[in-house]
Amino acid sequence: MKELNRKVFKTIFCILSLFIITGIVIYNVSSYKKEYESVKRTLKMVEERSKNEPRGFNNFVPEPRERNFDNIMIMDYEVYTVKLSNSKIEKIISHSNDTSDFDIENIAKIIIGKNKGISIGNLYSNNYSYNYTDNTVIVINTNNINKKLTLVLIESFIALIGFEIIIYYISKMLTKRITKPANESFLKQKEFIADASHELKTPLAVIMASSDELKSDKKNAKYVDNIKYESERMNTLIKSLLDLSKLENGVSINSYKDENISKIIERVSLTFEGIAFEQDIKIKTNIEDDIIFKCSKEEIEKLISIILDNAIKHSYKKSSVIVNVNKDKNNINIEIINFGDPIKSGDEEKIFERFYRADKSRNRDANRYGLGLAIAKNIVINHNGTIRANSKDGKTSFIINLKK
Repeated sequence: MKELNRKVFKTIFCILSLFIITGIVIYNVSSYKKEYESVKRTLKMVEERSKNEPRGFNNFVPEPRERNFDNIMIMDYEVYTVKLSNSKIEKIISHSNDTSDFDIENIAKIIIGKNKGISIGNLYSNNYSYNYTDNTVIVINTNNINKKLTLVLIESFIALIGFEIIIYYISKMLTKRITKPANESFLKQKEFIADASHELKTPLAVIMASSDELKSDKKNAKYVDNIKYESERMNTLIKSLLDLSKLENGVSINSYKDENISKIIERVSLTFEGIAFEQDIKIKTNIEDDIIFKCSKEEIEKLISIILDNAIKHSYKKSSVIVNVNKDKNNINIEIINFGDPIKSGDEEKIFERFYRADKSRNRDANRYGLGLAIAKNIVINHNGTIRANSKDGKTSFIINLKK
């Protein structure tokens, strides 16, 4: 159920986040394009006006209605027109009332060595844009545009953080509402399993005790043996159901203690060496020494026992089961490898479900009910970790990552 809640939450959170991020990206792109087009339009406009400059600029008397090009003012940007003669600066005209430390002369010299035409570049980083024609260089100081667009980015990032916080709580609320019927149904199912298991324990204990007493009667020995065998199978199932029910209810982290997980895994591996030897299988260990982890010792022992038992039962004879344990900066990594029939493709996640058995024709004598790996998964989840299976070319790996 935790997995369902997590998946629903992630889906809602990702969808809402995608809408917000898309909106912010569109806003920033449109802001950039708006500034880009405005700069381009200004460069072209100043170029057109410089071509139609009054005759007075060429030492002729201007007509009364003509405006002097030198006096053209641009309100939005800091714009300069550099007049050239034989690729040398003849005159610099400012079309803005604003003054800054913009080194127009040196910038003009740099532009003269470049290709002619309009060049705007990256408005987030470039500090000028220009339009270079035969005898004129029109330059716009884009420093203020850099700052404006950068400010839009910063504001967008701050807004994104705010929206993500809101989306987080909205996703939590929607997840709770959407999964409420499933949670209630699952809770009732767990309560039923737990209650039924507890109720079955007492009559089962009576049946097992009675079968022990009846065994002295040789006439009914065969039937008594059947009763005891099936009772033991039922007892195993009930214990597994109770263990799973307990684990699914979660545990208090405060009950965990710092344990040497290296020694725990090594001890469990040694315990299974005898079982493996009987089936002509070897257990090989590569365990990093003295890895300390805050955990439940009993649950970690149960976890490794379940995976090792599963690995041995599904291994080819004369093969090996390999146990690798190491740590990195943030995780303790446990990998148990066996060589045998692979897990069917598509079953890698299903095998951790309750009562799931990949082999539908499995003999009942194996006393396997499809609960072991479900118990293992819940132990890992309770220890803030992940478990997955990977099976290919006769090699099956169970990989457990526990966050330190």
